[in-house]
Amino acid sequence: MTLTEQVLTIAACAIGTMLTRFLPFLVFSSKKPTPDYIQYLGRALPCAIFAMLVVYCLKDVTLLSGSHGLPEALGIAVTILLHKARHQMLLSIAGGTICYMVLVQMVFK
Repeated sequence: MTLTEQVLTIAACAIGTMLTRFLPFLVFSSKKPTPDYIQYLGRALPCAIFAMLVVYCLKDVTLLSGSHGLPEALGIAVTILLHKARHQMLLSIAGGTICYMVLVQMVFK
């Protein structure tokens, strides 16, 4: 990429990011209440996105060969246990990921 293309790409990414951040404040005024449907989406979408990520991560797991999905199951169990114990999302995700990576790299080679 040329320097001009790099600058245009960075500018487009910055504008796209800023637009998605500022657009809700422009569309929904603080003088009017937020519509019920938008409030519902705010409650429902985070859970739906996490469920979609779990399904995506487990789509290639084969229970009949290899490690039989054991590292994935243990990683998920660690994530759930950490979240139940500490109620900190980043700690739960990091702990489950670290557990899974250690299992895949060192135990289930």
